[in-house]
Amino acid sequence: MSVRSFFDTNILIYTDDKAAPAKQRRALSLVEEHRRAGTGVVSLQVLQEYFVTVTRKLSVDARIARRKVELLAEFDVASPDVADILAAIDLQRLHSFSFWDALIHRAAKQSGCKVLLSEDMQDTREIDGVEIVNPFR
Repeated sequence: MSVRSFFDTNILIYTDDKAAPAKQRRALSLVEEHRRAGTGVVSLQVLQEYFVTVTRKLSVDARIARRKVELLAEFDVASPDVADILAAIDLQRLHSFSFWDALIHRAAKQSGCKVLLSEDMQDTREIDGVEIVNPFR
């Protein structure tokens, strides 16, 4: 069974990226695997970034992208609070992440995830019990 895993925005964007068919297949497979197992987690930030990126950069119709956000929201959805923002600021300072990546890492940790699926962060690095995994390597 799949381990509880947090999806970074870039993984979800690949589900719509026909220009990268191998990554698209892998991303779709991961989403389906974690949907079936009930082990997928996203945050409000990820859902927002997903919608903006696929409608602007991949020209996905807004109605379709909206429906996909609804479906992705069937995963557990993390909602950061002020303490999470402050912790992300500290994580940014300590580990040289961008603030937005630090906020995603914080959401993954607070949601009990063991894995953070991301193409953009430091693959195989483990911080505070959360391993960053690039599923496309």
